[in-house]
Amino acid sequence: MGRGGRPDRPGRPAPADDRPGLAVRQVAARLLAAVVDKQTSLDGLTDAVTGHPHLRQLEPRDQALVKAILTSALRFRGTIEAEIAARLERPLPSGAASLRHVLHVGAAQILCLDVPDSAAVDLAVASAGSDPRAARFSGLVNAVLRRIAREAGRLPDLQADPRRNCPDWLWSRLVEQYGPERAGAIAGAHLARAPIDLTVKSDAQGWAARLGGRAIGRRSVRLSAIEGPISGLDGFDTGEWWVQDVAAALPVQLFGDVAGKRVGDLCAAPGGKTAQLAAAGARVTALDQSSSRIRRLKENLGRLGLSAETLTGDVMAFAPDHRFEAVLLDAPCSSTGTIRRHPDVAYTKDDAEIEKLAALQLRLLTPAADLVEPGGLLVFANCSIDGREGEDVAAAFLEARPDYALVPVAPGELEGFDFAVSPDGMLRTTPEMLGGGEAGGGLDGFFAARFRREKA
Repeated sequence: MGRGGRPDRPGRPAPADDRPGLAVRQVAARLLAAVVDKQTSLDGLTDAVTGHPHLRQLEPRDQALVKAILTSALRFRGTIEAEIAARLERPLPSGAASLRHVLHVGAAQILCLDVPDSAAVDLAVASAGSDPRAARFSGLVNAVLRRIAREAGRLPDLQADPRRNCPDWLWSRLVEQYGPERAGAIAGAHLARAPIDLTVKSDAQGWAARLGGRAIGRRSVRLSAIEGPISGLDGFDTGEWWVQDVAAALPVQLFGDVAGKRVGDLCAAPGGKTAQLAAAGARVTALDQSSSRIRRLKENLGRLGLSAETLTGDVMAFAPDHRFEAVLLDAPCSSTGTIRRHPDVAYTKDDAEIEKLAALQLRLLTPAADLVEPGGLLVFANCSIDGREGEDVAAAFLEARPDYALVPVAPGELEGFDFAVSPDGMLRTTPEMLGGGEAGGGLDGFFAARFRREKA
């Protein structure tokens, strides 16, 4: 039957916008445009509750395909652009952004995903034809993508060039901070799929054996591979573990034994570190300015059978009736340490944003420091690999606060992670560490510094 209940004419093709799979490609191109052209967070666009309405209208399986297309299109953006350019007689016209996004969505499926080439090409042509800005280029889309399907190898089988797939602004920063060789290794690690790490309440070795993974450090388990949703794994329903990158689990360990201590966890959501503190016996007050994120944090704690005081509010205005023996500030940052998991970060952040975030972190450290009682510890952490958001902020804080002193991380203090402790005793992980760039290796980039308040 046709639209409005009218029967279709015999042999009449279905309207283009009714083709199975077309809506997926149209949504993928629209979201790719939002990331690249408007620097919109992919996490926000794909959120199950507050994400882009066109994505949320799709079936869960189709939503997953959109996310897979976007992840590949962003992770290998430079290589995909080169493959397209090599098959154009002349560069795409200026203002052809929508056409470029259609081509990238199609090429990402051909080069990276287990999608039939014919489907990727045909649906890209239909997607272009349904867009008034790109319709006249439908033939070009067909020709370019068919040539890529015939001539190009699949990206998982290629040695993708890390430099080509790293935006200029980020490459310059990596080279300046780490040198060209290590910059290449970090950029290469960004192209590898990140493994799934769990933080367990106890017995990492035992849970590694039960889940078919391996124990890392004190309380982390790295999974080799899983089939089906992670919620189906042993121990999920009983709250024995939560998903948390092994690097993200390190800052809390800098507090040492927190059993019975009052600990403030600022900018706490989504709550992995809150769970660590609560599982270690701390009396935790978790603060975040987002009510929806605090709600999710409480739900996570409920599944884990853990408790903490949870508050919605701004760190700058937080005025509890007591000080804390320890305070964690996991500050808002550029998230450049998580590009393996969130390749959009390379295209939604830039130098100006990093400078702005570094200034915010330093401002947040002032009220955070005031919440610590004399003799107590303050840990400043974030998931950036840019020193302006890490070492530089720590140095500026120490200069501004003579009542605080750096407490260097001692050798052996972070079990198995001495390689991530800098000469001055701060924690600095980068994605190429721990086998980054290889299947099942690497870790998120993280920074953490520990300070002690010497006097009121």
